[in-house]
Amino acid sequence: MGNGLSDQTPIFSSLPSFQSFHIVILGLDSAGKTTVLYRLQFNEFVNTVPTKGFNTEKIKVTLGNSKTVTFHFWDVGGQEKLRPLWKSYTRCTDGIVFVVDSVDVERMEEAKTELHKITRISENQGVPVLIVANKQDLRNSLSLSEIEKMLAMSELSSSTPWHLQPTCAIIGDGLKEGLEKLHDMIIKRRKMLRQQKKKR
Repeated sequence: MGNGLSDQTPIFSSLPSFQSFHIVILGLDSAGKTTVLYRLQFNEFVNTVPTKGFNTEKIKVTLGNSKTVTFHFWDVGGQEKLRPLWKSYTRCTDGIVFVVDSVDVERMEEAKTELHKITRISENQGVPVLIVANKQDLRNSLSLSEIEKMLAMSELSSSTPWHLQPTCAIIGDGLKEGLEKLHDMIIKRRKMLRQQKKKR
């Protein structure tokens, strides 16, 4: 049970138990998106090949105060020719996980462009973003403040809640903490949207 994955039904007082969160995993090719997905699913390192289309998995994750949440992940290929398809996967999503390779300084600008592009789409306004700074275990990885600066996080729309999480997908470090932050941001946004509906 201590591995963060379990088969309990989600126990929520306010949400129906069949509720799951639709999450899209994006990022440049080779950033570690599929490694993140399978580390969350199997709690072990799975050797992956470049994703040609997408992988999808429903994964139950036990968060902080031991409640189990079901995330429906869509891990979409990051090759340049696949990126125009991203926006069709983010339609009606609850959250975006954007994976960056903390060592790949050369492509940080490209990652920034794609991150800003996807968060600016009108349907994605206000959708919480978890930026996973992967490969933080490597000696030449950029620090979080360097990544934050290179991705120009301060220039994201003020309506976009985000969290930058240091991780190592191969051993799973930081992934659960990141998902907890993402879950909190999603719940906060849902409450806000409900209140706005009531006001109308």
